[in-house]
Amino acid sequence: MLSIHDLTFSFQHGRGKTAIFNKLSMHVNTGEFVSIIGASGSGKSTLFRLIAGLLEQNSGDIQLNGERIVNRLGTVGYMPQKDLLLPWKTVLENVLLPLEISKVPKQKKMSEIKEWLSRFGLTSYEHAYPHELSGGMRQRVAFLRTIIAGRELILLDEPFGALDALTKRNMHKWLLELWGELQKTVLFITHDLEEAILLSDRIYLLPSGESQKIQEVHVDLPRPRRSEIVYQQEFIELRKNLECLIHDKT
Repeated sequence: MLSIHDLTFSFQHGRGKTAIFNKLSMHVNTGEFVSIIGASGSGKSTLFRLIAGLLEQNSGDIQLNGERIVNRLGTVGYMPQKDLLLPWKTVLENVLLPLEISKVPKQKKMSEIKEWLSRFGLTSYEHAYPHELSGGMRQRVAFLRTIIAGRELILLDEPFGALDALTKRNMHKWLLELWGELQKTVLFITHDLEEAILLSDRIYLLPSGESQKIQEVHVDLPRPRRSEIVYQQEFIELRKNLECLIHDKT
């Protein structure tokens, strides 16, 4: 679904430029859950902005379903680190925003929206405002709003990074079940190695220096997965290997 070849990007500033990527190549297959990990400053969020079309690469190629699309913002679902819920709108009104932007009549989709609210466990919160929700519930609303946009490729930038450990574990269980139902393609940024292994089919480790190459790790653990898998020897060994790779790159 997503193919990136020889991507090069630099930030321009007063004293020159700072190179972020130099001929970076990667791919995401249809239906996959792929995570991206890397040190702070390695360009994870920048990569998402490039994929979404919010930034333009200096050189290289980004293709969706084998095609070059200049305005990719309308073809991928992008959920940034902050939920960006509008505080003056209710849960239902926030969820309906993609329909308003695309000029789709809301009433035609309302029964479908109600069904989605139920699947996301938000039915009793549809008239609540963001400040009345827990962190986990806010992330559910933001994710549902991304889903409603109807894109096949979804970019999730550390959606659970600000949550406490218990809430994060519950969100992992919820996301794994939902991803199995939706059959969407997900590209996921995280700093959490356990999170990356638990959720992913493959993991890309971004280089921390311009001269290093991106590294790919396959997660050959059976699905469906439950949180208890983190105690199994295969999982522990995979985490050790990832930690070694990270230390080698830094």
